[in-house]
Amino acid sequence: MHHPQEPPSGIHPLLARRFSPYRFDPSAIVDDHAIGLLLEAARWAPSAGNSQPWGFFIGRPGEPEHDRVLPHLAPSSARWAADAGLLVVTLTRRHLDDTQLLLYSEFADYDLGQAIAHMTVQAQAMGLAAHQFRAFDLEGLTKELDPNPGWVIVSMVAVGKAAGGPPEGRDRRSVAHLCSAPWSPVE
Repeated sequence: MHHPQEPPSGIHPLLARRFSPYRFDPSAIVDDHAIGLLLEAARWAPSAGNSQPWGFFIGRPGEPEHDRVLPHLAPSSARWAADAGLLVVTLTRRHLDDTQLLLYSEFADYDLGQAIAHMTVQAQAMGLAAHQFRAFDLEGLTKELDPNPGWVIVSMVAVGKAAGGPPEGRDRRSVAHLCSAPWSPVE
């Protein structure tokens, strides 16, 4: 069950105001300095055994990297993500070369999520918004970018200036549901 609510007081304002926009200002530029800060935030995320098993492919509108990513967006994400000032393809290193041998740990995807969370909060602190998504052709994008063996594309993040604010009455599950859902009957 979802409950529309505002975050309680005491939650850090960067987290309380965070939302995933479905509209970006296409005229807003994410400059090199901003990209550097976003990547630094990701770089400082925690990881199992300090393995840091994440990597990124980034592209801004008008750049060849952006043009390589755009054709692989699903229509549902292309409607809004193409206007973002930056598209970030997220990758993690799950295996050693072309074997199924785990390189560092089975936590590589979790660790990548930590890095993206740090990037998302950094974006919010800079007056930018981030929308994480998986609506793209994974097989086609993997073929296009051809990451090294052991590396896999997991998701994408659109970063830019939101066109508009968060929706009214954001739906979030309750804290009680978060703690009971794994043991409750399927809804």
